[in-house]
Amino acid sequence: MHYDYLIVGSGLFGATFAYRAKQAGKSCLVIDKRPHLGGNVYCENIEGINVHKYGAHIFHTNNKAVWDFVNSLVPFNRYTNCPVANYHGELYNLPFNMNTFAQLWGVRTPDEAKTKIEEQRAEALAALQGREPRNLEEQALCLVGKDIFYKLIKEYTEKQWGRDCKDLPAFIIKRLPVRFVFDNNYFNDAYQGIPIGGYNKLIAALLEGVEVKTECDFFKEYKDNWREIANQLIYTGPIDEYFDYKFGRLDWRTVSFQTRIEDTPNYQGNAVINYTSHDVPYTRVIEHKHFEMFGQSVYDCPKTVVSEEYSTEYQPGMEQFYPVNDARNNLLADQYRTLAAQEINVLFGGRLAEYKYYDMAPIIEKVLNLPL
Repeated sequence: MHYDYLIVGSGLFGATFAYRAKQAGKSCLVIDKRPHLGGNVYCENIEGINVHKYGAHIFHTNNKAVWDFVNSLVPFNRYTNCPVANYHGELYNLPFNMNTFAQLWGVRTPDEAKTKIEEQRAEALAALQGREPRNLEEQALCLVGKDIFYKLIKEYTEKQWGRDCKDLPAFIIKRLPVRFVFDNNYFNDAYQGIPIGGYNKLIAALLEGVEVKTECDFFKEYKDNWREIANQLIYTGPIDEYFDYKFGRLDWRTVSFQTRIEDTPNYQGNAVINYTSHDVPYTRVIEHKHFEMFGQSVYDCPKTVVSEEYSTEYQPGMEQFYPVNDARNNLLADQYRTLAAQEINVLFGGRLAEYKYYDMAPIIEKVLNLPL
């Protein structure tokens, strides 16, 4: 059979493109090298709980058209992301808001909190003696002061990046939002939630009626002959791999997970708890049931599943999670993008193919606005 589109990768970019193509009466074949569909939003059901196999995915957007689109495929629940930080056993609400400031300093009013932060910011700015911040540590201290930085940012960031904050560039943190209201909702978006029944239901709805092939390696089966079976290629894999690493490999940060079943209905009382000190090796613990179970339903499910997340340097064979947007990698990525622009009838899309971090909603918005 000859297809209009060969789509490499069944994550949100590939699956949404396939949905649009089918709606437009186009034929497509979706292939994925993994044994499952859905890319990094894939969920594995363990003990009746949808476990986010590749890390927590929380859908949020201000775009009503995107929200209406995904809810037309599968209804979303009311989950609101309200992470908690654990620093040497002390608990703090995130993002930085009046609850956090009350926990840190015992302040009760926004004016008291503002005064405290401004005092500490002034101290950090004075230490620079008029020069610009040279690294992430100096930048963060100038933005929020020493207490928030040392308890909630410094060691967590160092675990994420595997480097001292003094060795990380200042541009990584352009701003650190602080809220002078008692609001633990991490996102400011108008719409937020998780698909009822998990992300697999969203992917299944996007790919309904579309021909798919898992455990299929594009480079082994189709790279040299795809034009014989399709008019156009939609490629969502790593851009450097597509060009056989002609200019060298792009760097990534990756995450590994230690997932286990706990014989209790409620292990930590929250979906996401960040561990912001070096004495705990992992960056955060996810308790997956809290994404979809609320109130009594938490206790109606007698066990729970938790995942510890460990941030590490990427090595070939690992999953690529976060692009490393330093000078070397940005230059390298631009060289690959120049090559990609010269490819005929090939569309490079998504995090891996664009070497760009995306939340889920912007990916869907991008695909919905693509010409077919």
